Amino acid sequence: MRIHPKLICCFLPVVFLCGCKKSGSTQETPTTKPSASTNAVPATTAPAASAPAAATGSAEAAASVETTAKMAAAEWALKQDEIKKDPNGQWAIQATASSTYNDRQGTAGWSANQATGAPNVDKYGDDGNAWTSKTPDGGIEWLDLKYPKPVHTTEVRVRESCGSGAVIKIEVYDEQGGAHAVWQGNDPTTELNYLMVKFPKTTFKTDPVKVTLATNVVAGWNEIDAVQLVGTDQ
Repeated sequence: MRIHPKLICCFLPVVFLCGCKKSGSTQETPTTKPSASTNAVPATTAPAASAPAAATGSAEAAASVETTAKMAAAEWALKQDEIKKDPNGQWAIQATASSTYNDRQGTAGWSANQATGAPNVDKYGDDGNAWTSKTPDGGIEWLDLKYPKPVHTTEVRVRESCGSGAVIKIEVYDEQGGAHAVWQGNDPTTELNYLMVKFPKTTFKTDPVKVTLATNVVAGWNEIDAVQLVGTDQ
């Protein structure tokens, strides 16, 4: 039984902000990480119409909605696959954080290390395979990540999986440990997706990345599934 309820926070497109809460059972870290996936939005079933022409029009509209949803889902899946297979991309091998849910350590659910490795949260919402802070809406929280090898960096991709949109700054570090902010601003991410920050190739090599969140910006729990560092040796 969990001590703290979680509010699911997700932006439903245009209409309203909806909440997310912790599930009733603690999730453990799997030994293998499944690929990320998404489900197509189900077609809207139109109410039966008295006139045959109206019924035909409704059926065509429903079919159009379903087709559009399927195309969007396929495009999303292809993009996730492209990111995971990027030859210049690296996934974190170590992570520390300002705090963790219930002070989780090691590979326990919601610990900082849940943000290491390739993405393994396949549905938007609360999931122990992602990192989250000790409390929701507490303000500034951060996640520090280390990667297999230093590279001249061109991009950082933050995969947000619950309460998306709370990231406010991304920093990389030079060989002397100096911090360089490569992005700072308003996070547009919604639902299960990446905040992809591109910038001119760094003149120095880096392998540490720091992601800072303002957890009070998006109400409820804000969770990060994985963070990819993109760069080259030269």
